[in-house]
Amino acid sequence: MTDILTNRKARYDHHILEDFEAGIVLKGTEVKALRAGKGQIRDAFARIENDEAFLYNAHIEEYNHGNLFNHVPKAKRKLLLSKREIQRLFGLESVSGYTLVPLSFYWKKGKVKVQIGVAKGKNQRDKRQDLKTKEADRDARRSMMHHHKCK
Repeated sequence: MTDILTNRKARYDHHILEDFEAGIVLKGTEVKALRAGKGQIRDAFARIENDEAFLYNAHIEEYNHGNLFNHVPKAKRKLLLSKREIQRLFGLESVSGYTLVPLSFYWKKGKVKVQIGVAKGKNQRDKRQDLKTKEADRDARRSMMHHHKCK
């Protein structure tokens, strides 16, 4: 499993309650652009419409060597999920304050997969608390490393 794109901001801005793996319908030029690492999913989100899942605002740059059949960079892209997963996501998405965000794009057996997270937004206090705990963990690790070096 090799990451292509990751959405670091998703874990900073949201509490991730659950995550799902989904396939994604892409054109050839989109796959080639992703292979070159040309894309970003920071502002992307998923939505369930008519018993189908779609990814919006995922920016995949146009392929350099593509011709007039090149893709649209911010096109709506279909996600491939089972019917049961779509129903579960629809139920979770319909809860107020919950949203579906892509966490990463990655390769799996030669196919591009998307990790979708069911997310609840964090407020400013939660973000500050996360930063404090992360810094405390870092300081503890640093002191442990220093302690082991001194012996």
